[in-house]
Amino acid sequence: MRTRPSWTRRAAVAVTALAAVAALPLTAGSATATPVPAPGPGSVTAPAPAPAHWPTYLVTVRRGIDPALLASHHGITPVHVFHDAMNGFAAPLSPAQVTALRANPLVESIEEDGVGSSFGIPA
Repeated sequence: MRTRPSWTRRAAVAVTALAAVAALPLTAGSATATPVPAPGPGSVTAPAPAPAHWPTYLVTVRRGIDPALLASHHGITPVHVFHDAMNGFAAPLSPAQVTALRANPLVESIEEDGVGSSFGIPA
């Protein structure tokens, strides 16, 4: 007799699949992406070299927005661009860039990258 997988097992599989997809360097652009408006006052537009001490952030942008284009408008060179598991990018950011992105209405969230565990086991 076959039993249904438990909710915990399905959640573990979903988290593992999401982590595997997020680890892939996906850089293909979207042909139907919505144009990103020009940055407003206070936006960081000049590309700044990322010092080694700048933390890497995961930036999630609204669906339909090209994450690479939004990053370039803020002078950011992404390390990875994501379109499937999430719509966004990963990049080392200065404090000024984090502030400018948080003020952008097209940005849904900004989180500092890190190692985590969903099973209560220290990472």
